[in-house]
Amino acid sequence: MVPPPREVVVTHTAHDPAGPGHEPLGPGSDQGRPRPTLGIVLISLAILVFVVFWVWALFFASKESINRIDDRAWADRAQEICAAANVEREGLADYRRIDPDDRAMLRERADLIDTSTDVVERMIDDVVAVTPSDAKGAELVPRWEADYRVYLQNRRDYADLVRSGANEPFRQAETGGVPISERLTRFAVDNHMPACVAPRDL
Repeated sequence: MVPPPREVVVTHTAHDPAGPGHEPLGPGSDQGRPRPTLGIVLISLAILVFVVFWVWALFFASKESINRIDDRAWADRAQEICAAANVEREGLADYRRIDPDDRAMLRERADLIDTSTDVVERMIDDVVAVTPSDAKGAELVPRWEADYRVYLQNRRDYADLVRSGANEPFRQAETGGVPISERLTRFAVDNHMPACVAPRDL
């Protein structure tokens, strides 16, 4: 007898290892590769923005200070006036140790503060006697002068306090949380007038 033919069921072939219904994986297929998450995308964008900002800041942003004026002759003149005033103030320096219980010494110190403040006030009067020739200077210098006038009044108020017998630390006005002396000094430094910074002799 001839045996009946066997039924053969083909499930897959050697050329289709994934089985029926699957496309073969080729070089361009992205199956099995992890897709970037939202967090990775956001971090990448943040890094890109950070790099772009610093490239702009280092190579393209203007390096000119907002306080710098264009009239350099005015700044040079101011520097000379302030330097001479500083020499005069240095001649008034008193390096004695203050005895807080010595009222006579406190009154003497108060008089010295007033005398030194007079020097600074004359200095500012001479500096602003000439107006800068550029528009920015004409706008900023009066503001700087106004701040200096406040600082001078702070010094005179302190002299009165010391004269009354209170040997306390010097206190000054602030603008936006910034001591007014720092504003004065920043303007002077930005305009290459180091001698015109706020005096720190109290």
